[in-house]
Amino acid sequence: MTESVVLFEEIHTASGHRFGIATLNAPAALNALSVDMVRLLWPKLNAWANDTGIAGVMLQAAGEKAFCAGGDLRQLYTTLRECGAERNTYAEDFFREEYELDYLIHTYPKPLLCWGHGIVMGGGVGLMAGCSHRVVTEGSRVAMPEINIGLYPDVGGSWFLRRMPGRTGLFLALTAAQINAADALFVGLADHLVPQAAKGDVFAAIAQTSWKGESAPDRAELSRLLARAGEGATQPASRLREHYDTIQSLMAGEDLLDIAHRLRDFKSEDAWLQNAAQAFSKGAPSSAAVTFALWQRVLHMSLAEVFRLEYWASLGFCAHHDFAEGIRAVLIDKDRNPQWKPARLEDITPEFVRDHLRVRGEMPDELAVLP
Repeated sequence: MTESVVLFEEIHTASGHRFGIATLNAPAALNALSVDMVRLLWPKLNAWANDTGIAGVMLQAAGEKAFCAGGDLRQLYTTLRECGAERNTYAEDFFREEYELDYLIHTYPKPLLCWGHGIVMGGGVGLMAGCSHRVVTEGSRVAMPEINIGLYPDVGGSWFLRRMPGRTGLFLALTAAQINAADALFVGLADHLVPQAAKGDVFAAIAQTSWKGESAPDRAELSRLLARAGEGATQPASRLREHYDTIQSLMAGEDLLDIAHRLRDFKSEDAWLQNAAQAFSKGAPSSAAVTFALWQRVLHMSLAEVFRLEYWASLGFCAHHDFAEGIRAVLIDKDRNPQWKPARLEDITPEFVRDHLRVRGEMPDELAVLP
């Protein structure tokens, strides 16, 4: 029998309460988030939320390389090739179910701990960002690399990137820059740095704790538990903090072409900054344009409103050329040579951007009712 792509278990604790453990279980695929995973996670997390015997939940992953390297896009690619600009019901289900799960995590009524060790990218950041307690380790590598595949930072990225210090979120969205544990703490994507070697101690401490079965005191207790587990951990240097002023200068203004010119002309002896600028230049112009339009639009939107807007944006990308081309170049043929259309940011029109964001059909009830 094939082992499930998500494993569920429960830890019994000193107070008689239980702690739910959900484990992404596709390490060979770097735990890429598949539709099957989403369809297992949502009902179980929902059931645990309504179980008075469950004090909290932990979301983790099998293997040492990755918590979740993003969404599993291979089946979606097949449908993009088949459907083109026509209606794509698989894509509608794919994004609706993923965003419904992400929203549940953001609004979860109990302590929800994410252990973000290793690669945490794209859809993996979507899972981690909304948890009440987000752990990073010395091995965490976090990024929103959608510009490389002709998409945009979805899974609520339009919302949480906009809320990072200054314009660091815009920088991460446009450059696909990878950040470490200290960076994740700085921008608010993580709450605790805990060594990976201490994970077993965290499990033991959860079991030995007398939980109240009430959200507020149990969240506070989990924070104290994780703070103790992270005591003495060596924190790496934060490149986002170190280069904050440079990033602010690069991202300044309300004209994307101004930003693009600065990134294209940028020269630095710092390899991380230089690689970020080069990634922007190689990325999909359509991704940059729509990402920037969303950045400007979402500042005063609620999380639910953002997920509804991202639903239309994602279907818009499915109906255009670059998303399928990016998946082909990075994941299918792996030639790393995507042919973007348009090839230049200067050739993107306001009408082109609006067509990515327009309503396509009916808003699914599951997203329409989000408060």
